[in-house]
Amino acid sequence: MQPKIRAAILGSGNIGTDLMFKLSKRGKRLEIGLLAGIDPASEGLARAGQLGIPASSRGIEAVLEDASLEIVFDATTAQAHLAHAPRLRAAGRMAVDLTPAAVGPYVVPAIDIDLKTMDEPNINMVTCGGQATVPIVWAVGQETPVEYAEVVATIASRSAGPGTRANIDEFTVTTAKALERVGGARRAKAIIILNPAEPPIINRDAVYIRTAAEIEPERQGRIIASIDKMVRTIQSYVPGYALRYPPVFGDRQVTVMLEVRGAGDFLPEYAGNLDIMTSAAMAAGEAVARRKSGSGTEGD
Repeated sequence: MQPKIRAAILGSGNIGTDLMFKLSKRGKRLEIGLLAGIDPASEGLARAGQLGIPASSRGIEAVLEDASLEIVFDATTAQAHLAHAPRLRAAGRMAVDLTPAAVGPYVVPAIDIDLKTMDEPNINMVTCGGQATVPIVWAVGQETPVEYAEVVATIASRSAGPGTRANIDEFTVTTAKALERVGGARRAKAIIILNPAEPPIINRDAVYIRTAAEIEPERQGRIIASIDKMVRTIQSYVPGYALRYPPVFGDRQVTVMLEVRGAGDFLPEYAGNLDIMTSAAMAAGEAVARRKSGSGTEGD
């Protein structure tokens, strides 16, 4: 067996802690060498200690001091990552960015993990809404050009911690850009809603797609097949991802309603919006590790 690639998680909040649990349980080629935050009283740092994972409240300084940490998952905020990115690059560390900072190219594992992307010093995991909806727009675009895509992501208010709330504006901008650049839509818009309902609602995403041409019945069947194939692909690393209803077709329009349930590794089931981010980041990190170890593709 080849030795695992050592990685650090920067950010000890909900997202960083959930990613730590995922990688400690199911990491194939990655080993968590450090969880770093800036709050000594952080619950995430305490949990790292319980799992036997090194932890530090010295943030990026602790990461940069350990030369064995080849991959760094940044689960802080977009503003913080803008400061972290050049320092990580200068130190020769590969950054997997879970914030909407979008310093590096967008990566949506269901679509575009490839060798060229894995050679980049910084890759961006878009947003929770982007990971859920960009693949659907892409799937529709394989059968007919997408003129416009609009996404409404609804998450439980309880699942939106300080980092998520600090990134609301970046969420809308980055998600829309990813719908265009990765999903293939000519124009796009993204909206996020924090629902305060109790008990908390499951993460839900609505995708409204306007096509460039009429969608005749035969093409509808091909679009449904393309969407179903994409859903299965995402479920390979996000088991709680699902269609709520079959796609609905109108006059040059496709409406897709999605639901994401969390795996319950650390966060509650309703926090599917966070689960899909950490699951996608883990999938991307494993691909980077395969590339670094020269292993090639999944299943080798």
